[in-house]
Formats: sequence, structure tokens, C-alpha cells
Amino acid sequence: MKHQRIPVWVKALDPLSQFGLVHALRQRPEIVLISEADLADLLQVSKADQRAAPPVVALVAVDTLDGAAVQVLRAAAQRGCTRTVLIGSTIDDEALMTAVELGVSGVLRRAEATAERIVHLIQAAAAGDGSLPPDLLGRLLGQVSRMQRHVLAPRGLTRTGLSDRETQVLRLVADGRDTQEIARELSYSERTVKNVLHDVTSRLQLRNRSHAVAYALREGLI
Repeated sequence: MKHQRIPVWVKALDPLSQFGLVHALRQRPEIVLISEADLADLLQVSKADQRAAPPVVALVAVDTLDGAAVQVLRAAAQRGCTRTVLIGSTIDDEALMTAVELGVSGVLRRAEATAERIVHLIQAAAAGDGSLPPDLLGRLLGQVSRMQRHVLAPRGLTRTGLSDRETQVLRLVADGRDTQEIARELSYSERTVKNVLHDVTSRLQLRNRSHAVAYALREGLI
């Protein structure tokens, strides 16, 4: 079966990088390069019928993740690019965290940016997956851990915004306990348990208890 080509919008902050990326990717059968005008058209189609257009991947190349680069990443999202791959010459810890917060799916150092690796990251991003170099992933996890210890934990929160009490309740729901059993286990009233679950599902826009448990499992909380 023939696979649908991935639409990719390339944006580099310098003309030479723009030319090089376009030249390297133009003949790749896995992707189709799109222009600013194409991007606007795809956005209109997506608004009309989200099933009609595949996700657009933005390929953004920068030297450092400075203010101009951040603006490009935000502009890509506003133009309808739901997935983003970032190529950077210098990626420090602060830049890495900023990129993740802006929704970047994949990060690649410029020195390692072969056509094959770029296409691989684009395919992963289009599939909804993320990819970071192992050392950058380790540094990111270290930052998240430090944030958990020094910022969130003293306030009784996790990185996803769940309190310890909310996490305890979700774990017991996952174990198949009903409201009465959870209340007895945690020495809460049944009303308190119901309120906790209502708060979690409302705040995180989850449909029901099962959805809340699925969310907690996916986030590695239980």
C-alpha cells in the first residue's frame, strides 16, 4: 500500500540553511515540501475537515534558541503546523526546556543533521512520537526531576499538576476500588473522594474515571 507523503514546511533563520535543507529534502519520496501559500491552504482544509489533511510538520533550523527562533516556533504552530522538528547548532539546557514547552517533537544537532536522520525525525513527529538525543533526554529528565523536587513537591504537586491526594485516589481507582472502599482506605469521606475525582476530571478535561486512570497510567503516575 502506498503511504501518504508527509507535508513539511521548512523554515531556517539564514538563507544558506534554508537552501541546504530544501535541496536535501526535495527529492525524498517520504515527504512533500510545502510553501507558505500551501501552508495557508492546508490550514483552511484542516479547519473544514481535519480528516482531509495529514499533520503538517515544521522543520525549523536555528543557531541558538533565542527570541527570534522562539517566534518562528510559535508562528509555525499558529500557521497550523501541529508537529515541529528543531535543528540547532547550540542546544543548552534552557533552550531544550523552552523547545519542549513550545511543543517541539524532535531535536537534532546541526552537526548530526544528515538527510536520513532529518527524515526519520519528521516521520516520528508525523506519527505523534518524539525524539531527543540520549544526552539531551537525560538532561531534560534531570531538569524535570529538579523542578519536581525544588518547585512542585514543596507545594504538594507533581509535574502534571496532580496533588499527592489526587494521585492516591487514582491509584486506588486503578486497583478497582469503588468510592466507599477508597474513602475507607484513605480515611476520607465519600464526598471528599467524589470531589477529588471531579476536580481531576474537570481540570484535565477528562471524560470519566476510566479516562482519568488512563491519563495517570500514560503519565507514569500510577
